[in-house]
Amino acid sequence: MTTKHIFATGVDAGSTNTRCVISVLEDRRLRLVGYGSVRSAGWSRSRIADQQAVSDCVLAAVEEAEAMAGTAIETVVIGMGGLTARGANSRGRMDLGRPREVEQRDINRAMDRAMHIQLQEDRMVLQLLPQDFVVDDQPGFHDPRKMMASVIEANAHLITISTQEHNNLIGAINRAHLSVDETVYEAIACCYASVLPSDRREGVALIDIGAHSTELVCYYGESAQLATSLRICGDHFSRDVAHAFRVPLESAEIVKHEFGGAVSQGTAENSVVELPLVEEHGRGAREAPRKFVNEILESRAVELFEMVRAELERAGMQRAIASGLVIAGGGALLPGICDVAERVLDCPARIGLAQGFLDWPEELDDPAWTTAAGLAMYAARLRSQVDLERQSVGLLGRILR
Repeated sequence: MTTKHIFATGVDAGSTNTRCVISVLEDRRLRLVGYGSVRSAGWSRSRIADQQAVSDCVLAAVEEAEAMAGTAIETVVIGMGGLTARGANSRGRMDLGRPREVEQRDINRAMDRAMHIQLQEDRMVLQLLPQDFVVDDQPGFHDPRKMMASVIEANAHLITISTQEHNNLIGAINRAHLSVDETVYEAIACCYASVLPSDRREGVALIDIGAHSTELVCYYGESAQLATSLRICGDHFSRDVAHAFRVPLESAEIVKHEFGGAVSQGTAENSVVELPLVEEHGRGAREAPRKFVNEILESRAVELFEMVRAELERAGMQRAIASGLVIAGGGALLPGICDVAERVLDCPARIGLAQGFLDWPEELDDPAWTTAAGLAMYAARLRSQVDLERQSVGLLGRILR
């Protein structure tokens, strides 16, 4: 019997790099067959400024991955994030009229009512994340089907985003002659690839630090309790260095990546960094204390994780993340960033790398690739026959694992 291969593709259209991962589902195991990455263009502060430039980058990354995979793809799952993404809790109530067995259609209606909330202009629901159900005023049920009840209520976490930004990204993908299976919040995809279900049950937070946007999600008992965007991103670290030493942003990026760290303690007092030349001003090379560079980066890292702590406290989750904090995205590459997170949040922290792929190359063991991997995993889940069967029984069946 010939095994049917199901190709699944995820595209992470970031503001710095556009990445594509093509995988194939074989006997319920996911194998990497191709990947591609190009420098991004057309973005400004996590928003699309030039749709055609974004489309060209997506097409280039996809073509690179297709050449490696030896196949052509037509559909992708795309990640969305940025400063316009926000999360909020919602509730939908369904009165069954009389005590009877809860059916799938009752679940669907309750979830539908949770999703239909009054939104501000230019806002749309990106993802609906079920939390639990209240059955006849008794909370905490994960799957109330076949239970006897007269009233059920669905608790959910809604992620909303700018309709215009969503449509702009979909349009860019369509210009690259691709269709979109689904749009997924980037931090959710990142968590899907790097955090095991058992860790989610125990409570875990994930922060995806991109160049122009940072997303935070928190899970407890497999349910999303928090999803939000933070205003501090990787670009702020570079700009701090650029302003402190009065060098171009590109030079500050080099200093940060090659010599910087998030922990200043232990840096030798006599250690210096040679700042890149500023030829247009006719100045020669300058030296700067490496400890001062690290103090600048550490200060910004502390501010970022204090912001994470404030969001977790607001959601009542600061003491509930027994599995700790997972740090992903390009910003996770800053040495010592886990140490700062542990100090500020008083919990374990680790770098989020993709898990669960066969033939995953060593060069992709990079937190910057985790989101693209998660999008490919999400695409495989959507396209697998198991999920097609689950979709046939309704919304909850599609979401439950």
